[in-house]
Amino acid sequence: MKALFDQVSHQCSKITTLTYSTSFSMATKLLSKSIRQDIYNIYGFVRFADEIVDSFHDYNKHFLFHWFEKDLDLALQNRISLNPILNAFQETYHKYGLDRHLVDAFMHSMKLDLHKSNYETPEEFKNYIYGSADVVGLMCLKVFVKGNQEKYDSLKDSAMSLGSAFQKVNFLRDLKADFEDLERSYFPNADFNNLSETDKKEIIEDIEEDFRKALIGIKQLPMEARFGVFMAYRYYSQLLKKLKKTPALQIKSARIRVPNHKKIELLTRSYVKYQLNLM
Repeated sequence: MKALFDQVSHQCSKITTLTYSTSFSMATKLLSKSIRQDIYNIYGFVRFADEIVDSFHDYNKHFLFHWFEKDLDLALQNRISLNPILNAFQETYHKYGLDRHLVDAFMHSMKLDLHKSNYETPEEFKNYIYGSADVVGLMCLKVFVKGNQEKYDSLKDSAMSLGSAFQKVNFLRDLKADFEDLERSYFPNADFNNLSETDKKEIIEDIEEDFRKALIGIKQLPMEARFGVFMAYRYYSQLLKKLKKTPALQIKSARIRVPNHKKIELLTRSYVKYQLNLM
């Protein structure tokens, strides 16, 4: 009968993905059906942890996070959890032999958001990005290569670069919410009270370099994953282009986004590029 509970758990992870992120869910739908559910399972886990530290302002976040962390540990040990999201994640974790270090690094970065507001050095920022984004890319990569360690090792650096690029784009896009609402400042050496064009230019050039490294690996992904990941890459690249054209002070006052009709147009163009091998 656990199969029925697992089915419910899978649906919870899928619904979480579809509800919280239209762009990520669109890209996930373009993955092969053989790996799609496992990506939903990973997203559900990381989304719930992120929501605790970012959204539950009227509750004791430290208590909720500790509770979630304890349930996670028990789920990975016992291969079952009454939390459907964690039950689905533990299945993927064991199915592909995910490294526990990746999970712990992610939880460590999320925990930092409970008390740390500023990242003052490049090293602090790099470590936070590694835990909050790079390791998520590595978890997904392990699914994409279906546990093949040799293939995983060859694509590891590119997967980390893509995770970093996505996270940095999110930080730049969500500058207003992070700085004003959550009182967080992620990018070191940038004055967000008066974001300059020079600061913005340096941040964007850094992200562009991450994207350049990431594309090398995307081209080498297995067919089951390549187009879905390429679509996510194209979406975030388009978002970065919009941020590049937006004055620095406007980025701080408004959230830049790509409208849904533009996402559909981007999907069509990406498909043509993919089919013509123009990646």
